[in-house]
Amino acid sequence: MELFADRAEAGALLAERLPEVRDPVVLALPRGGVAVAVPVVRRIGGELEVLVTRKIGYPPAPELGVGAIAEGGEPVFDLTMLDRLGLTPEAVADVVERERRELARRVETYRGGRPLPPLAGREVIVVDDGLATGVTARAALRAVAAARPARLTLAVPVGAQDTVRMMRSEADEVVVLLTPADFRAVGQWYAHFDQLTDEDVLDLLDRR
Repeated sequence: MELFADRAEAGALLAERLPEVRDPVVLALPRGGVAVAVPVVRRIGGELEVLVTRKIGYPPAPELGVGAIAEGGEPVFDLTMLDRLGLTPEAVADVVERERRELARRVETYRGGRPLPPLAGREVIVVDDGLATGVTARAALRAVAAARPARLTLAVPVGAQDTVRMMRSEADEVVVLLTPADFRAVGQWYAHFDQLTDEDVLDLLDRR
């Protein structure tokens, strides 16, 4: 199976698969989702904004995600992972509070603290660069759904098959280009998958 050259190419290909809608709100999940969303908006139009999310990590090994939180929403946990680790949501309350503070900092960084555009009654497309466990996308979709959009679409270039199936109950439509059987990580499906910084995100938003 061919790789995407980079997130920009993946976004351009993804845009070709999206249905035509009038004046959508395209919400990009930082950081990688912003690089995918910019070419999407160039092709289909609409309003591009960043929807800030944060992973909730396992305290002894923060890179291991046990949940996620999106601005305007409540924490969403990977209950299977929590059970495997012998944890409850209450056991990571301190981590959740720390991530809420970091989430607020990033809202200030990316949007100058301004609120998201009104989502009620609008077509909303949530974009990320891929789906692994899907817990971050789930947190984002639930936060957006609470604002009562007319239609909610999740659009990603690549995702794990089981995760994509689960996401279909969280959005009105899921648009995904690749669902490889041997999926191990999002980055393996990109020839170039550099880690982006806050400055990269701001530069992408400036160039949109």
